[in-house]
Amino acid sequence: MYEPSKIMQSFFIAGFQYHDGALALKKLKPGKKLELIAEPDNPHDPDAVAIYRKGVHLGYVPGDSNATIAQLLRFGHANVFECRIMQVDKKADPWKQVRVGIYVTDNRKQKKAE
Repeated sequence: MYEPSKIMQSFFIAGFQYHDGALALKKLKPGKKLELIAEPDNPHDPDAVAIYRKGVHLGYVPGDSNATIAQLLRFGHANVFECRIMQVDKKADPWKQVRVGIYVTDNRKQKKAE
């Protein structure tokens, strides 16, 4: 059965308080798509995956969740998943303000209802 996408994992954005997340917090809304960029030259983690919204660096995919995503991005498979905001809590501690989800996209053709 066709599904537009299926959740693969969810997490709070790592390092949100250390990057430009606070600058974009007012504009972050559930359902908005985010851009994932692999950073193989990152000195702290060769599997680092940065999270951006309209050019603003929000933080990273947590280190315990980034290896598979980094590998897919490096191998040119960014089209098999998407990252979307699931929850925004402006009153929470900065490291728990934005939860995102990684969704696997369904590339099968949607069958028309008969």
